[in-house]
Amino acid sequence: MKNKSVLQINKNDNVLVALRDLSAGDSIDFNSHSIVLLENIPAKHKFYINDMNVNDVAVMYGVVVGKVNKSIKKGELMTTKNTFHATTPYVMQEIDQEWIKPNIAKFVGRKFKGFHRADGRVGTANYWLFIPTVFCENRNLDVIKSALDKSLGYDHDDKYQTYAQSLVHAYLQNGDLDSINLTDQPHNPLKKVFNNLDGIKFLNHTGGCGGTRKDAQTLSRLLAAYADHPNVAGVTLLSLGCQHLQVADFKADLHQINPTFDKPLLVFEQQKEASEEMLIQKAILETFKQLVIVNQQSRSDATLDKLCIGVKCGGSDGFSGISANPAVGHCSDLVVALGGKILLSEFPELCGAEQQIIDRASQKTTAEKFIRLMTEYDKLAHQAGSGFHMNPSPGNIKDGLITDAIKSTGAVKKAGSSPVVDVLDYTEIATEPGLNLVCTPGNDVEATTGQTASGATIILFTTGLGTPTGNPICPVVKVSSNNFLAERMSDIIDINAGEIISGNQSIEEKGEEILEFCIAVASGLMTPKAVSLRQDDFIPWKRGVSL
Repeated sequence: MKNKSVLQINKNDNVLVALRDLSAGDSIDFNSHSIVLLENIPAKHKFYINDMNVNDVAVMYGVVVGKVNKSIKKGELMTTKNTFHATTPYVMQEIDQEWIKPNIAKFVGRKFKGFHRADGRVGTANYWLFIPTVFCENRNLDVIKSALDKSLGYDHDDKYQTYAQSLVHAYLQNGDLDSINLTDQPHNPLKKVFNNLDGIKFLNHTGGCGGTRKDAQTLSRLLAAYADHPNVAGVTLLSLGCQHLQVADFKADLHQINPTFDKPLLVFEQQKEASEEMLIQKAILETFKQLVIVNQQSRSDATLDKLCIGVKCGGSDGFSGISANPAVGHCSDLVVALGGKILLSEFPELCGAEQQIIDRASQKTTAEKFIRLMTEYDKLAHQAGSGFHMNPSPGNIKDGLITDAIKSTGAVKKAGSSPVVDVLDYTEIATEPGLNLVCTPGNDVEATTGQTASGATIILFTTGLGTPTGNPICPVVKVSSNNFLAERMSDIIDINAGEIISGNQSIEEKGEEILEFCIAVASGLMTPKAVSLRQDDFIPWKRGVSL
């Protein structure tokens, strides 16, 4: 892309993407012709290369992404006022595609240092997990968290607390509050008690009772999947006793997921205890005893086929589909070629890319399951007066993602080009090496929560606008689509794919860099910003309409 001002993504596209701000009157040379821009075209946005009539289709990535609702001259900006969402209907057809694997010579024989579990999976981290079966126990979890985090050396970032204390001191002394600076606060890192335990995490939630029984059943499977996750060393379960989600239901789901589950599982039920104080004391004491034991676990070599990486985008912009997402897609292809697993979720953001997914299915039954889940989800959205076409947010649209099909066809680039080996419903665990689809909403935290439940041990999260999303037990790596974001929000961005836009790196080079970063994270050598910021986001999906 070096020295380019515009990009045609696919030779069949009838729009060009502005790689920098362009001005009305600029003459753009394209295919031996000149296109005079009729209005300003901001970077990331698109303009038409032909005159368009009402109901003519807009084509990007080689597929239909919209239709025009008025006459448009070439050189005019694509907007929500002249273009609306449209796609080509998808169909089941003969599956016969051969995948051309990427060159993996640089990574053959490479290893990472992870935590080996009895079932053969390998974790990229080692956490102890506190799980409430019902929201009534959230307060008890908060009390335990306050007691353990600082005592064990995990509550390492106290600058905001000392900043607030400095403000109180200045107020009591009639001092100038504005003179107190956050950066001036002393930082006293705590010493970890258990060096082989990355932390203690708490899955506070709002479910378990009061909703439908189906909601409680889904939540139970989700929590069981987290308990069984390879990044988890052991679990403390807190229950009230009378809620819909009973301890026996959780244990049954855990056994169904993994009949040979062998991690420590401590269960405390408040209505069976003498007092709340006794419940909390016993939970802390018994957990501490187990922490001493699981701290004996340590990292050891694992081959790269043990990697299970989720790919997700959020706060996307008009560059996401041509820089960060394709770079992550190349990393995905490398991982698949090495025998690992890739998890692509966000079904509302596959709208318009369905035919690509169907054509990549390794088996007819895989394609049929994908079609069924997409159809059911879309129907549910329309019954609620919505639809996948309403997925783009105001921020997406402002930065060039005019229709959901544009957003989706760019989003699917994260999955590279490998065959789809399996389609997983929400809370189903990935078992097949290769590209797996996971049915989740596009909502950032609901999607990452679901990907982790399906077994992701690292999540690659691309963004063009910036989002601080993380996960309690799965390291989330942020990849910026543009240089401006990488510089402005460097506190949350780990990797900058904007260098592809500026022409300093190829998609393949950036994809290899991303995989190298993943190997370092999986080995405990690099800490993603979301982990450092303790961005422990966890939102269960209730299977309602969430886009």
